[in-house]
Amino acid sequence: MGDITALAESLRRHGLICPVVIGRDNVLIAGHRRFLAAKMLGWSTINAVIHENPTKLARLELEFEENVQRNDFTMEEIAEATKQIYRLQNPSLLSRILAAIIGFFRRLFGRD
Repeated sequence: MGDITALAESLRRHGLICPVVIGRDNVLIAGHRRFLAAKMLGWSTINAVIHENPTKLARLELEFEENVQRNDFTMEEIAEATKQIYRLQNPSLLSRILAAIIGFFRRLFGRD
């Protein structure tokens, strides 16, 4: 399963974005790393999608598809996302002044 520490931190910060997949018999089909990360965090429950009566073949195909059909970000996509996150986390001085002025008038007119 590899190191799940980063995944556990993501779950802690953002919650579970994609549920795990289980069969009617509660056997985990897909989402093993998410399940282990949630367990590491001490979660007692996790969101799951129930797949109706999967055969052994269907279970393997589901697990395989979930892992194969991912598409890693390109370096350009990572750089652009990082830049956008940085801008949102660190607004310019002008943006902070404008936000302060808007907040002042909202408080002044009771629209907080």
